[in-house]
Amino acid sequence: MENRVVRKNKDFVPGNCPVAYTMNIIGGKWKPSIIHMIRTDRNRYSLLLKNITEISKQTLTNQLRELEADGILERTIYPEIPPRVEYKITPFGTSLFPVIDSMYQWAKMNMPNIAAPKSEHCDGDKKLSDVG
Repeated sequence: MENRVVRKNKDFVPGNCPVAYTMNIIGGKWKPSIIHMIRTDRNRYSLLLKNITEISKQTLTNQLRELEADGILERTIYPEIPPRVEYKITPFGTSLFPVIDSMYQWAKMNMPNIAAPKSEHCDGDKKLSDVG
């Protein structure tokens, strides 16, 4: 049985708009955070799930599959018992780093001061320029 990812809006790009195309690739609640975490060496499923405490297992699985299908992530399965799976950003995926960095900087300037985050899926003090 083929493991296909079906997305409602994948091919919906009104007016051939570049912003809509980008949102089809990285839009949604979790994808930018997932890309950021894998970029900062939290590249295993269990680490992602642990760091994004608000995400369900099924949602994380679906988001990782979509990012892999779009060529943003590469999944490596190690033949061990139990199997170990790691994700890494592809060269195509690294082209999104400026977008993620811009989102991070915009939020630092505009996000209201709130209590300490409940999870650590976004390292506030880690310089993104220091990460691959």
